Amino acid sequence: MRQKNMNIIKLFSISMCLLASYCYAADRVDPSTVRGIVDAAIQPLVEKNNVPGIAVAVTVDGKNYFYNYGVASKETRQPVTSETLFEIGSLSKTFTATLASYAQRDGKLSLSDSPGKYFPYLRDSKFAKVSLLNLGTHTAGGFPLQVPDEVGNTDQLLDYLKLWQPAYAAGTQRTYSNVSIGMLGMVTAKSMQMSFDDAIEKKLFPELGMTHSYINIPADRMKDYAQGYTKKDAPVRLNKGILGSEAYGIKSSTIDMIRFVDANMQTIKLNEKLQRAITDTHTGYYKSGEIAQDLMWEQYAYPVELKRLLAGNSDAMVTQSNMATEIHPPLPPQENVLINKTGSTNGFAGYVAFIPAKKLGIVILANKNYPIADRVTAAYQILSHLDGKAPPKNQSQAD
Repeated sequence: MRQKNMNIIKLFSISMCLLASYCYAADRVDPSTVRGIVDAAIQPLVEKNNVPGIAVAVTVDGKNYFYNYGVASKETRQPVTSETLFEIGSLSKTFTATLASYAQRDGKLSLSDSPGKYFPYLRDSKFAKVSLLNLGTHTAGGFPLQVPDEVGNTDQLLDYLKLWQPAYAAGTQRTYSNVSIGMLGMVTAKSMQMSFDDAIEKKLFPELGMTHSYINIPADRMKDYAQGYTKKDAPVRLNKGILGSEAYGIKSSTIDMIRFVDANMQTIKLNEKLQRAITDTHTGYYKSGEIAQDLMWEQYAYPVELKRLLAGNSDAMVTQSNMATEIHPPLPPQENVLINKTGSTNGFAGYVAFIPAKKLGIVILANKNYPIADRVTAAYQILSHLDGKAPPKNQSQAD
């Protein structure tokens, strides 16, 4: 009981320190302070969801902190580290968006282009009437979440797209889809005259300085690949299908993902063209529900209430079509916003959020698929404490 009271006092002191003195500045942060904040949010999450392993990285004004919990495999008991490779699921989409933005900066394509420009077979189809921007903002007109089961190769995919009939006019509904972002990735790679896997692994990752990230994990790194577990605790790993690389196929580590967050907040040095391309992905194109839809990233004016963040990351935003209103002219990249994205596979769960104006960001990767609301809530608690805006103790995800 005494230890429990001491922990409560410690967390209260941390919150007061942060609130009174803005001690999120990197040169004034006590690492034990950050550890206490992260532990308080992550340890209950681990216990509640029976998660084998979680890796967390926090960036505070360009300084990174890493916290690891549990094991990468229940069989081997290998501990999680900042170099453990996790399937990041739909967080992969933000790299596809970055690659497309980079190709646009490089003059290879324009987001206003039709996909028919790159696939002549599709030029007379309804699919050719949408833009690459529609593909990158889930507003093409109502694709299914997953590629249909009967589509197993590129030829079959193109046949499917040639016959596709939109359910909505382009730009009027946001329908979250692996088909949509997958085709943006395929077009982007074609414009660069290389395979998508090579464009990510041999161009984008090296230029970002990401050395612990892969679509195809090399044999000598398989030892770092965590074992995933379903919601029912069955072991599972990704079985990548058509458009899998483009939509959900990346495996990464917190050491690389927090670097990507830093790149998005311009706290590391990159070549100017790439940095501009990354920042361009923060442009707001559509309003849908609680979010401003950027190029794959989802944006909220900051500060943001937890209930809004949870609504923007709800199942309804993934599984249903939601009205989309074009932001005209597009909203230029903003500083005083929270930008986020979730990612899941059958055996893994991830979440990334960052606040450019505060130079605060977080990455949470786990080797079990557990509820999105729990990861969003934990990240919100951590970021709020670090910004001196700790939520009320009785605030819950039911608010």
